[in-house]
Amino acid sequence: MDKPKIGIVGTGIYIPKTVMTAKEISNATNGVWSEDAVKNKLGIIKKTIPGPNDGTQEMGVKAAKDVLKNTGIDPKSIDLVISMGEEYKEYPLTTSGIYIQQEIGATNAWAIDVQQRCGTTISAMKMAKDMMIADDEIEIVMIVGGYRNGDLIDFTDSAVSFMFNLGVGAGAIILKKNHHENELLGTHIVTDGTLARDVGVEFGGTEKPINAENYVEASKSLRVFDEKHMKSRLNEVSMDNWMYCIDRAFEKSGVDKKEMGYLATLHFKKSMHDYLVEELGLNKNQSIFLNEYGHIGQVDQILSIHLAQQQGKLQEGTIISMIAAGIGYAWNANVIRWGKIDYNL
Repeated sequence: MDKPKIGIVGTGIYIPKTVMTAKEISNATNGVWSEDAVKNKLGIIKKTIPGPNDGTQEMGVKAAKDVLKNTGIDPKSIDLVISMGEEYKEYPLTTSGIYIQQEIGATNAWAIDVQQRCGTTISAMKMAKDMMIADDEIEIVMIVGGYRNGDLIDFTDSAVSFMFNLGVGAGAIILKKNHHENELLGTHIVTDGTLARDVGVEFGGTEKPINAENYVEASKSLRVFDEKHMKSRLNEVSMDNWMYCIDRAFEKSGVDKKEMGYLATLHFKKSMHDYLVEELGLNKNQSIFLNEYGHIGQVDQILSIHLAQQQGKLQEGTIISMIAAGIGYAWNANVIRWGKIDYNL
């Protein structure tokens, strides 16, 4: 028997109105990074920052409500809520998916949190698809979460300049079994454990608990623990791993990579974004550079597709690839065929 096809019903986002400009980022670095360098090298015109009540879980609730509004899905019809939101949240050890489930009235669902840093959305989509195919009781899945890790960045620490772009927001995406549109095809993921502890929050865990002496420093302690190793290892493997993930995702999908029509990618420095777009044979109108949002972690790919729909970049039959990379280190890619599903394929 043929496997059921899994389609994207729709997306939802929540983006705070409060922002930090390139000039303000430059000032926060004490001028080590000029405003021009922030704009043109890091690719940040402005990025989102939290306003009142913009907690990680609360923003996830807002994105969840937005996707319900956009799709008309009854929350009681949702079978599973997967939270891809970050671990930096209102209260440690609370389960974000269960909280969001309660707040949106998804009373017939069960919920679970998953985490792979900025790769989490793509990994969660693969998990959701595989679970829907394997389990007859799972028909509709919401993947949702918030992100505000930028709170933990010390702008005077030059080693974390690649994370100066960390923004704030939330995204949600609903998948449905045998949905008639927007088929999620193949996914491929690579992880590299040699980088597992090169970046992290230094204080607040069992190794370095927060105490009276370090609490001020601890509040801004998302750091690179081994800068030399991280840079050398990423230079050695990162682009190859990304291209391998993209190639394998297209192979699994039975789609020629040359058919790619839109790249939904995370925010990173402008030169790398431009290189990837060109390397994949795309033009600048076939991707969106999120230079007015910053890098909202694993929300970026949902935001990119959400904006692409609004801007008319997705047409019937457009082949989309979502790509991501997360500290740890993980590389991710999937393939989506936008528009009506052809059940003869």
